[in-house]
Amino acid sequence: MNCALVTGSSRGLGKVIALQLAKDHSLHILINYSSNKEAAEDTLNQIKEAGGSGEVLQFNVQDKVSVDKVLDQWKTDNPDNFISVLVNNAGITKDGLFVFMEEKDWDDVVNVSSKGMFNVTRNLIIQMVRKRTGRIINVASLSGLKGVPGQTNYSAAKGAMIAATKALAQEVAKRKITVNAIAPGFIESDMTDDLPVDQLKQLIPMNRFGRAEEVAHLVSFLASEKSSYITGEVININGGIYS
Repeated sequence: MNCALVTGSSRGLGKVIALQLAKDHSLHILINYSSNKEAAEDTLNQIKEAGGSGEVLQFNVQDKVSVDKVLDQWKTDNPDNFISVLVNNAGITKDGLFVFMEEKDWDDVVNVSSKGMFNVTRNLIIQMVRKRTGRIINVASLSGLKGVPGQTNYSAAKGAMIAATKALAQEVAKRKITVNAIAPGFIESDMTDDLPVDQLKQLIPMNRFGRAEEVAHLVSFLASEKSSYITGEVININGGIYS
């Protein structure tokens, strides 16, 4: 059975991506969460209600020991299953001006996004290489492309994901594994709830925030056979704010 692992999929954008992959591709969805088990199980219940299947996996993506322990155990318990789609979605923000930024705020943001991407991808990519197939989709950000003041740590984290995407894509292309990134702009989610929406909309040519479902459809396309000749790309989805 082919499976998809979506990190940070207990809520927000990750949850919507997990639901879309289950709907479009009949994949068994592995719902990763760090601490909110109730939210993860709610995602699983919604997938099942829509006729899909899945399970929850608890690990903190920035802790390699935890990542390896959980994923290795899952592979042992599911020898006939294969995680053919990986969406590195987990990310956090701890915004603030760089001159006042604490080291922990830098480390946590960078480690969840870029180190987390390394930890999970490193564990799963060997099986993809052996089977000569796979889809890796990294959820980056507008911040990683243009840099956003007050988000130096987040910009650095997502910028690292983008650079790694381009390099890794070239390493594994011959094995028919695609590696792409998406770079959402302002998307309606719990991460944007506290932002001055009316003010920020004026910066966006489409004059609105994006919807999580719109991003999920892009991820679904990149997970499909329709995208088999696209790799090493960073696809903007931002209403024209950076194009």
